[in-house]
Amino acid sequence: MAEISDVFFVDGVRTPFGRAGEKGMYWNTRADDLAVKATIGLMERNAAVPADRIDDVAIAATSQTGDQGLTLGRSVAILAGLPQTVPGLAVERMCAGAMTSVTTMGASIGVGMYDFALAGGVEHMGHHPIGGNADPNPRFVAEKMVEPGALNMGVTAERIFDRFPHLTKERSDRFGMLSQHKVQAAYDAGKIQPDLVSVATKGADGAWGLATEDEGRRPQTTMEDLAALKTPFRPHGRVTAGTSSPLTDGATMSLLAGGGAVKEFGLAPKMRMVSFAFAGVQPEIMGIGPIPSTEKALKKAGLQISDIGLFELNEAFAIQVISLLDHFGIADDDPRVNQWGGAIALGHPLAASGVRLMIQLAAQFAERPDVRYGLTAMCVGLGQGGSVIWENPHYDGKKKK
Repeated sequence: MAEISDVFFVDGVRTPFGRAGEKGMYWNTRADDLAVKATIGLMERNAAVPADRIDDVAIAATSQTGDQGLTLGRSVAILAGLPQTVPGLAVERMCAGAMTSVTTMGASIGVGMYDFALAGGVEHMGHHPIGGNADPNPRFVAEKMVEPGALNMGVTAERIFDRFPHLTKERSDRFGMLSQHKVQAAYDAGKIQPDLVSVATKGADGAWGLATEDEGRRPQTTMEDLAALKTPFRPHGRVTAGTSSPLTDGATMSLLAGGGAVKEFGLAPKMRMVSFAFAGVQPEIMGIGPIPSTEKALKKAGLQISDIGLFELNEAFAIQVISLLDHFGIADDDPRVNQWGGAIALGHPLAASGVRLMIQLAAQFAERPDVRYGLTAMCVGLGQGGSVIWENPHYDGKKKK
C-alpha cells in the first residue's frame, strides 16, 4: 500500500551558466548534452542511490524544439546512461520549469507513488531565443485578453515601476550592483563551485575548453556604470541590462526522495519540502506573480513571512524582487535575501533556474542551523508566480549568536 510521505531534496547540481549567443561558451554545445552532464554529475555524486530505483525523470525547457525537444526527461535519461527501465517526461512552465519539475515529482513522492525522482531543467537561449518558435494565438491581442507588451518581459518589468512609484530606479540599480558583488564574494569564498559540474566545450576555432564557472559575471559593476546604461524597453525607462538577468544557457538537476527511501539507503537530505504554490496575475505585470504564490504557500504551511529565515528569489529583474520584498515589508538589502547574489549576475536560463535557487538555499541551510525555513520563489512569463517553502534538516533551534 502506498503511504503519504515526506519529500526530501537529497542533492542538486548544475552546469556553469554560459552567456547565450555565438560568443558564449556553449554555442557549439547541444542543450540536451548540458542536461546529460548535469544528470551524470548528480548520479555520480549520489552513488549510494541505485540508478534502477529512479522512478521518473522530469526535465523542463521553455522552447521544446530542436536540441531541447523530444521528451527531454526520457531522452536525457537514456543519453546519461540510466537503465532503460527508467521513464521520463518534459515539463513547460516558462521560467518556473525546473521548479515545476520538482513540485510535480515531489507531489508524486508525497502520495507514495515514487521513491526517487530526478527533476531539473535546461535552456539554451542561444539556440532557442525566448518565444522564437512560438505562434501566439491572435485572439490574445484581438480580444484584448493580453496587451501586446505582455509577451516582452522587459516591458512587464517597466510596468512594476509604473504601478509602484516609490520603487525607484536607484533602488533597482543598487540591487543589481549588489547582486554582482555578492556573487563574486560567494565565488571568492568557494561557495558556488562545489555544486557545479564541469562541461567540455568547443570554441569557434575548434579548440576544446572546459566550462568550470559562470560566464556572465561583472563583479566590478558600480552605480555610475548602471546609471549610464540604455533603457532598451522604453525611452527614459528604468529597466537596463544591469538590472535584468542576461540571456543564458545552462542546465540544473536535483535528486528527490521519499522518507522511506531516505531511511532505506541512509541518505542525508539537504532540505524537506514543506509546501508549494503557483498563482496567476495579469500577464502585463507578471513580475508580481511570486507575491500571491508565496502567500498561498505560506498559508498551506501554516507559516508567516517572518518564519522564513533565508530567501532565494529569482532575479529576472531587480525591480521584480524589490516589489516582493516591499510587499512583505523586507528591506532591499536584508541579509536573508539572496545571500550569494542571483540571476542578474549568474544568468537565468529560463526553465533551469528554479533548481539553481534550491541548490543555493540547500548550501546555505548547511551553514545555518539557526534557520528553520527557507523560500525559493520566482516570477513566470504570461503572469504567474511559483513558490516552494523548505525546512532545514540541520535546524537546531538555537538563535544565531
